[in-house]
Amino acid sequence: MRGLKLSLVSVVAASLLAACLEAQPVPDVPQRASSEFTLIEIASGLDKPWSVAEMPDRGYLITEIGGRLLRVSDMSNRIEVSGLPTDIIVGGQGGLLDVVLAPDFESSSEIYISYAYGTSDVNGTALLRATLNGDALVNTKVIFRANHPKAAGSHFGGRIVFLADGTLVLSLGDGFAYREDAQKPDTHLGKLVRLDRDGAVPNDNPFIGKDKNGEAFKPEVYSIGHRNPQGLAYDFQTNMLWQHEHGPRGGDELNRIEPGANYGWPIATTGTDYQGARISPYKTFAGMVDPVHDWVPSIAPSGLVIYRGDMFPEWNGDALIGGLASRDIRRVELESGTSLGEEDLLSNLGMRVRDLRLAKDGALLILTESSAASDEGQLFKLTPKR
Repeated sequence: MRGLKLSLVSVVAASLLAACLEAQPVPDVPQRASSEFTLIEIASGLDKPWSVAEMPDRGYLITEIGGRLLRVSDMSNRIEVSGLPTDIIVGGQGGLLDVVLAPDFESSSEIYISYAYGTSDVNGTALLRATLNGDALVNTKVIFRANHPKAAGSHFGGRIVFLADGTLVLSLGDGFAYREDAQKPDTHLGKLVRLDRDGAVPNDNPFIGKDKNGEAFKPEVYSIGHRNPQGLAYDFQTNMLWQHEHGPRGGDELNRIEPGANYGWPIATTGTDYQGARISPYKTFAGMVDPVHDWVPSIAPSGLVIYRGDMFPEWNGDALIGGLASRDIRRVELESGTSLGEEDLLSNLGMRVRDLRLAKDGALLILTESSAASDEGQLFKLTPKR
């Protein structure tokens, strides 16, 4: 299902945002070129891919933002999976977004998919639960829709991650034109939400029964003050949840997420508006959590892995972050939840990195798109130099 189309205004606005990000220079950090690794192409000719999930049979599920879910085994073997929702809205930054397997996928065949729903005037981020039966989705149910809906084609968020207790967290953007809503209690915009697998609200969510200025928080809310989070990863070894989000012009952030915390947007930010205007006089603010690491200018982060594996033992516990504007992968060295600095991996890649995943064998899966203006994408596997 290709989905509905957002308005031309939304598409143009998203294109301008992408152009601003592409135009920013990349800061000087230690660099390692692709020649220092083995980069294996698994699939090419993908149509603006957004997310990849590795299957137990070593195949892959790949979402394309235009509204296709593909089952891919190699360069020549790909099948479109049927059964997607009929209310996917495509345009701007909206469309089919993340796909993750349930922790018990091998017995349940259950998957979770996020997508932009609605119309150009009334839209938001939705979460679908479904059973994968061969090349079809069955038993489909939309278990969450972000409210209040917005009239903007940007900042849907959409990343999904499971925690150790079996609940899941979904990232939700601020809708771009609605940035003040990231601090408001009665909307999902600019929040992380935590849900049970059936979409119910866990009874220990941090904002249940709490209010701000007399307005009650939505019970799903897990943390607030986010802009456009497109990276989520849970480190089962340290029980830490990590998130990154796009700043405006500068101010991209890597955050360690604590339940009930406020991450500042738009009150505290190191970024400026796209026109160069100051968003806030504060880079830090009392009662709000500062980022563990931030980028000025922006790298436009998308996809996040906390590495745990044997192929790259020197990376264990570090954050690997895809760069759309910087066209590389950033490794942020982490120790006890703090940043010790960063390294630029695949500095000569020349492609926007949309998603990163840790493969079962310890390799790194890299989903790319050629440029902001091109639809073509690739799936690569990164291993040590042979």
